[in-house]
Formats: sequence, C-alpha cells, structure tokens
Amino acid sequence: MLDVPAAAAMVVGGDGFLDSVVRKNDEDAVMSLTAPGNLAADWLDANYRRIGLVAGDAVGRGPFRVWSGGQIRREGYAEVAVRGVQSSLAASQGVRALTSPIEVAEVHDYDVLKLGHYPALNVLVQALPIGVREMDRIPLHLIMGGVTFGDPATAIKDGRYRLNHIVAANMSDQSITFAQRLSRGERLFWAMRDTLAAERDMRATIDRAALALKAPPHFALLFPCIGRGPHFYGNTDRDLDLLKHRFPGLPILGAYGNGEIGPLDEANHLYQYSAVLGLFRGTGTRGR
Repeated sequence: MLDVPAAAAMVVGGDGFLDSVVRKNDEDAVMSLTAPGNLAADWLDANYRRIGLVAGDAVGRGPFRVWSGGQIRREGYAEVAVRGVQSSLAASQGVRALTSPIEVAEVHDYDVLKLGHYPALNVLVQALPIGVREMDRIPLHLIMGGVTFGDPATAIKDGRYRLNHIVAANMSDQSITFAQRLSRGERLFWAMRDTLAAERDMRATIDRAALALKAPPHFALLFPCIGRGPHFYGNTDRDLDLLKHRFPGLPILGAYGNGEIGPLDEANHLYQYSAVLGLFRGTGTRGR
C-alpha cells in the first residue's frame, strides 16, 4: 500500500522468534526501523547485521513515528533480532552503469575536479546516452556516482559500490559537487536510474541471497524505497513480483521507506532508491 494507512502481520512458527534484546556482536539479523531525525551513525554502525528502513510519509503530512510494542518509541528507532532462523541479507541498488570505474584524480572538499585525465563534468556528459545528452538540462536527479569497493573490475557486477548523489554540476571549472566527500585514488563510475537495469539487478540480488542461504527460504523481508516501488516501475512493484515468481507462495513482509538499511562491504549502510532483501529459513525440523 502507498499513501494510505495499512497494516500487515506475519506469524513465525517453529524455532523462530523475535527478540527485543539485541546484544553486541549479535550474529542474528536485526530488523531495524528509525525515524529520519533519529538516524545516528553510532546506531547504524552497530556491530551486527541490520535490515530495515527509515520511516516514510509519502503524503508529506508527518510527523514521522516509529512504533514498537504498541507504543511510540521516544528514542525514534526500534530493533528486534530474528532468532532461531538462518538468514541471508542483500541489497539491490538497481542502476545502469554508464562507465567502468575511473580513478578520482583531483578533488577539493565535496567537488570532484578530474576523473582520470579529464574534467569530471566532461566525463559525465560523454558517458550520457545521446537522448539524455541532447536535453536542455541534464536530469541530475537520475544520475549519480558509484564508488566501488575491492577489485574495480568486478565491483559493479558484484554490487560492491555505494551511490553518491550529485548536488551540482559546475560549468566554471567542469567539476561535480557530490553529497558525500570522495578521496583521491577512489574509483567512481557514472550511473543512471533505469527500470530495466533495476529489474536485472533485483534478479541478481535474489540469486545471491538464495545462493548464500543454500536452501529454499521459509519467509522473506523486503524493504524498497518509496521512489523504487510502483511509481518507479509504472504502477506495479517489479521487485516484489520477481521475488514472488522466484519463490511461489513465500510469505513476504515489508514496507516502503525514505531510506533502506542493509549490508554493504561488511558493514551497515543507508541506501537510497534501493531494495533491501532478507531471506530466512528455520534451522530445525519445527522450522519447516
């Protein structure tokens, strides 16, 4: 449901249960919900695997609230560990790569001046599809930089990158201003939001999560961005459809948010325009 009040429930049987006591270095997946104003780095960076979202209010009427145990959480966030089950977490960022990763050669504060041997804005314009390049104004809200981790040759395919959003394109010095600072020597590729690319990436994400679980899941959690759901795909949630097609009859619980919380590079990460997936399977006979 979007833009209207709604509720959903899932009953987890067998050995599975939710535990409001989350321990340091917890090995179980932790379902995590937070209001935008209460998202703190020390909370996000806790040393356990989070899956969840930032509270959303698509109609803009506010205020943002997080509930747990029938009460509004005054601290603005809630978390529960999913016990007694095996879990596999993955995220689909779903962008179309326009270039391969390029070394950040010159940077000043939030501005990237050069990628490789060329001005950053020049590299971006040359990478754009012809139809986009010929527009009166470049749709910067659809374009972003992907900062890779590990081997850049396989980072895009493996989903080892974080998206850095563009704040401004500066004609005076041909630089690009990003929302987050970059460092010289990092690798960045230009990317664009695209429905076909998002659909392909979601299929790959489901495959990765299923392979890591090593057995068919018993239930799933799915947290897509408000900007990635039916509005993005054209009145249908293709991420949800793909998951249901891969695992017919699988119980799936989730919600749309203003940001998605999931794993990236062995840490917790706040995603945008993405879908975070968790596949879960009971560990014992009762879990079946």
